[in-house]
Amino acid sequence: MIFFSILGAGKFGAIFASIPAPIVAALYCLFFAYVGSSGLSFLQFCNLNSFQSKFILGFSIFMGLSVPQYSNKYTAIQGFSPVHTSGRWFNDLVNVPFSSEAFVAGILSYFLDNTLHRKDSQVRKDWVKHWWDKFHSFKMDTRSEEFYSLPFNLNKYFPSV
Repeated sequence: MIFFSILGAGKFGAIFASIPAPIVAALYCLFFAYVGSSGLSFLQFCNLNSFQSKFILGFSIFMGLSVPQYSNKYTAIQGFSPVHTSGRWFNDLVNVPFSSEAFVAGILSYFLDNTLHRKDSQVRKDWVKHWWDKFHSFKMDTRSEEFYSLPFNLNKYFPSV
């Protein structure tokens, strides 16, 4: 939309600006629901019977919701963000990413998953990364054709390999 509004001599921008706000809101609801469900589908690759996996998931989601909320409340009450230095560019560099729920939860879960100590016997069993090893190369798994396939049988026009 940004590309067409800038380079489309205003015609495409006018088309996008004429879309009613309730329709844009409905599209956002659909797209964000789809993106969120796609993200949650990655949980099939982790062991949810492990206390460590449950802790990482729960703590990351909780902090992902809490930290941006704290930042917004702090800004509303104090009039400035929690990180408040003389350099406005630095304030924005720190405050903007940490006002995003997905960023906070993702960074925290990645950090916890890679730093929490595991017993040697549980390293490969509970860790998510070993599930993706067989998909690094297309020919390493028989399900790769299905895994990388395009919808509506578009594979015959756009082959994966």
